[in-house]
Amino acid sequence: MPSIPTPSNSLERVSREIDRNIQRARNGIKLAIGTSRPTFGWTPKDVVWRGGRSELWRYRGPGGPGGTPLLVVFSLVSRSYILDLARGNSFVERLLDAGFDVYLLDWGVPDVRDASNRLDDYADEYIPAAIRRVQELSGASRVDVLGYCFGGVLALLHAAHHPRAPLNSLTVMATPADFQAMGPLVEVFGSGSVDINAVLDENGNVPASIIRRVFRSLTPTYEITKYVNLWERLWSDEYVAAYQGVTRWSAEHIPFPGAAARQTVDMLLRDNAMVTERLVVGGDRVSLSDIRVPFLSVRASRDHIVQAPASSPLIDLVGSADRDELCLEAGHMGLVVGKTAHKTTIPTIIDFLKKRSEASA
Repeated sequence: MPSIPTPSNSLERVSREIDRNIQRARNGIKLAIGTSRPTFGWTPKDVVWRGGRSELWRYRGPGGPGGTPLLVVFSLVSRSYILDLARGNSFVERLLDAGFDVYLLDWGVPDVRDASNRLDDYADEYIPAAIRRVQELSGASRVDVLGYCFGGVLALLHAAHHPRAPLNSLTVMATPADFQAMGPLVEVFGSGSVDINAVLDENGNVPASIIRRVFRSLTPTYEITKYVNLWERLWSDEYVAAYQGVTRWSAEHIPFPGAAARQTVDMLLRDNAMVTERLVVGGDRVSLSDIRVPFLSVRASRDHIVQAPASSPLIDLVGSADRDELCLEAGHMGLVVGKTAHKTTIPTIIDFLKKRSEASA
C-alpha cells in the first residue's frame, strides 16, 4: 500500500527544492560569467619520453614504481584530460589507487611537421618506443596496454602487426571495427562525395573545427539534451564541474594528421579493412586474428559516436583465446566519466588486468 505523504515529508521536499533552486542560481551565475573554471588533468605526472609532439606521461600516485605497468594509448583527435577530469572523477586516479603504474601516451597537437604521419608511424614507431620506455622504467618484461577510442584502433594495429610484442594484455574502449557502420562518416567520406584532401588546412592536416563538426553530426541532439540535463542537476557542484569538463572536452578537438586521415578513409572506412581482412601496416598484410594476448573490449550501448554495429564485431575478429566483452548502458564519455564508469567500467577493467597480471607472474 503506498505511503501517504505527511506534512513533515512535504515540507522537507519543498525545503530541499528551494535549496536546490538557490544552488542552481548560484552555479548558473558562475557558469554565465565564467568565474567557475575547474582545472582538469590534475593528477601529478612526469614526462618520461618525447617523440615529435607526442609525450609519454608517468603518473605519480599510490601505484607508481613496483605496480603493474599499464600504458594508456589515447585517441589522435581529442584531449586526454577526459581520463583525469577531477578528483573523485578520474579514471587515472582509480587505476593508481588500484596499484597500477600508469603511463599515458598523449599525441600533443599536430602541426605541419606531422602532416605526413601515417597510421603505420603510430603503430610501428611511437607505440613500440613508449612500450620500451615503460619496460625500462618499470623493470617489467611485459606491459598491459589500454586503447581509448581511436587510440584503441592504433593499439589494435600495433598488436596485429607485432604479435610478439611484449604485451601482457590488450584492452580497448569505445573502439570501432566495422567502419562501414560509422553513420555520417560513411555518407560523407566513404561514398567519395567529399575528398579528404579538400578539407585539409594549410598545415596539411584535418583541422580541429572539422573534427568537431563530424562528432556533432554523430550526436545531433547533444546540444539540446546537455542543457536539459544541466538544468536538472545544476544544483550539484560535482555535476556542474563534470559538465564543464565534458563540455570543454567535446568542443576541444585537435587536428588529425593528413596522411593518417587519408589512410583512415581509404583503408579503414572505404575498404572496411578490419572486417574484410585488408589491413596493411608497414607494407605487410595483417589481421586482427593475429592478436593472441588476453583481450577485453569495452563498449557502450548508448554510444552515438561509435555505435554498437561498429564496435560489436571486434570481439569475434581478434584471435585471442582469452577474450571478453563488456557492454554497458552508457554513452561514449560515460565509459570513463561519471557513475557508470566508477561503478562498473573501471572496476571491471581493474579486475581483468589484475587477473591477467597474476596469471603471468
